[in-house]
Amino acid sequence: MTEQELQQLRYPIGPYQAPASISRQQLSGWIEELKVFPARLEALVKDLSKDQLDSLYRPGGWSVRQLIHHLADSHTNCYVRYKWALTEPQPLIKAYYEDRWAELFDSRRAPIGLSLTYLHALHAKWTYLLEGLSQEQFSRQFIHPEKGVAIRLDVAVSQYAWHCRHHYAHIEGLLQRRGWR
Repeated sequence: MTEQELQQLRYPIGPYQAPASISRQQLSGWIEELKVFPARLEALVKDLSKDQLDSLYRPGGWSVRQLIHHLADSHTNCYVRYKWALTEPQPLIKAYYEDRWAELFDSRRAPIGLSLTYLHALHAKWTYLLEGLSQEQFSRQFIHPEKGVAIRLDVAVSQYAWHCRHHYAHIEGLLQRRGWR
């Protein structure tokens, strides 16, 4: 496999690009993406067998099961970051080793229903919070220790809407390539 083909598998919708500006309409669209994502994801993976769930979406990548559990872990971290940013002045958030989390027993073996059920609840609560924020609250920021920059909450919404599409495309691409869909 060429490096270009590997990059296409790694970033099927392209790498994240932070928006230069954000309209209220864009923000509403991203929040809607977050709201419906758990149902979309569940519809995509609900009929997969154990072997299919344990298939890697690309060489050197994670299995479908690990991706689903990663989404729950990652989005939990983001939700907590929002809470910090809304209650503290520019908090320094805690980064985590997502690759190490993906290798833990629960990420490699737990039934996906655990994370799918959790994602439904988490996204419902998260989007409820987002829909109630003012423009001023969306301008609040948290500091990412690895990136060393302040990240606005409205920009984080765009990033996590991309994150949903990104990992959905990983799974969908695998299903299409293998003829499972």
